[in-house]
Amino acid sequence: MKLINIGFGNMVSAHRIIAIISPESAPIKRIISDAREKSLLVDATYGRRTRAVIITDCGLIILSAIQPETVAGRLSGKGEQDAGEQIDE
Repeated sequence: MKLINIGFGNMVSAHRIIAIISPESAPIKRIISDAREKSLLVDATYGRRTRAVIITDCGLIILSAIQPETVAGRLSGKGEQDAGEQIDE
C-alpha cells in the first residue's frame, strides 16, 4: 500500500484517491460545506489556507495546505523529496 504525504506528516492511501482539485470554485466550496455537515471532512491544513481538496472513493473529502500539483507529483512518484516541502502562508 502506497501512502502519499499531504503535508505536516499526514498520509493518504494512494489507491483511495479519486481526484485532487483546487478549492477555488463555488461547486467545490459547496462539496466541502456538505462534507462538513455530514462529518465526512478531514481538515489536514493545520489552520493554513486550503490549497488542495482530495476526494476519496469512500466519500471522504480531505483538505490539504499543499498545492494540487505537488500532491499529484507525489502520487505519480516524481515528488519524493518530502523533506523540502514548501508551504506558503
